[in-house]
Amino acid sequence: MTHDQMTYLVFGTVIVASLVADLGLLSKKGKVITIKQALLQTFFWVSLALAFFVFMWIENGQKPALEYLSAYLMEWSLSIDNIFVFILIFSAFSVKEKHYGRVLLIGILMAIVFRVIFITVGVALVEKFHWILYLFGVFLVYTGYHMFTANDDEEFNPQESKVYRFMKKFLPLTNHDGNGKFMIRENGRPVYTTLFVVIIMLAAIDLVFALDSIPAVMGIVDTKTPGYEDTARLVIYTSNIFAVLGLRSLFFLLRGAVSKFDYLQQGIAIVLVFIGIKMLGEHWINQWIDKQTQVFISLGVILVCISGSIFYSIFIKKKGLPDDISDESQIQE
Repeated sequence: MTHDQMTYLVFGTVIVASLVADLGLLSKKGKVITIKQALLQTFFWVSLALAFFVFMWIENGQKPALEYLSAYLMEWSLSIDNIFVFILIFSAFSVKEKHYGRVLLIGILMAIVFRVIFITVGVALVEKFHWILYLFGVFLVYTGYHMFTANDDEEFNPQESKVYRFMKKFLPLTNHDGNGKFMIRENGRPVYTTLFVVIIMLAAIDLVFALDSIPAVMGIVDTKTPGYEDTARLVIYTSNIFAVLGLRSLFFLLRGAVSKFDYLQQGIAIVLVFIGIKMLGEHWINQWIDKQTQVFISLGVILVCISGSIFYSIFIKKKGLPDDISDESQIQE
């Protein structure tokens, strides 16, 4: 058994066991997740991801381990943006808090399936047509610039999204949650509840975010060195899945505070532009900086930009915004 196969085996075993012991226990129908539980769950998933980083360093070496950590941090920071959109979706369809856990669980598991398919296709295309990485680089620079300069008034409206309009056109929908069910019968015919709609939208929105994050991860991971392709695939799969699996607990932990990270979007935008430029200039960069050092630089830029933007958001308020109003009464302890 190769080192990569051993890592896949350990990863699969850990994920299945964790899902059964953790997510399965928290997905009971009608269960409300408290802040304390969310904190413990977030600590659990982050600790598990970091423990896997140590295992990968021992089993696969320093380079793939550092690539994994960089990719995981990139995905984890982008997850905070996901949470803000998830909040808008739950609010738009008036989802009751007792249904949050189960809906998020199913939506996130669907998102993982879509991401695995997306990553598999993307990596296969890059391996066959390396020039696609340059397209990804241009896309990341454009996306980062657009994200950095985006107007705060441009707010996503779930009920005007293409996904919801598509479902409304082709599926019989009802405007209530069916008392926790995904499909019920009305007037003798099956109809889909708002909970079903929200699950599909969560998975679809995560896939939209993956259009940014997966090319960014490919810019971090070495996908060009001959003989390293299997390891690169391993790094991309594991970092993505660990980040997405931690998204549910992160949602419950940050849902009352995510809107306070005013400058996180700018921090993420800088990272995307940096990775895009790195992909575009890879030929010249490789002549001056070895791959190992490039991984360290990418990790450093990600850590500085994300942590810096979060701390800056905490201490500096955007001009024209009113003083914060406490939301503690809306968060169930």
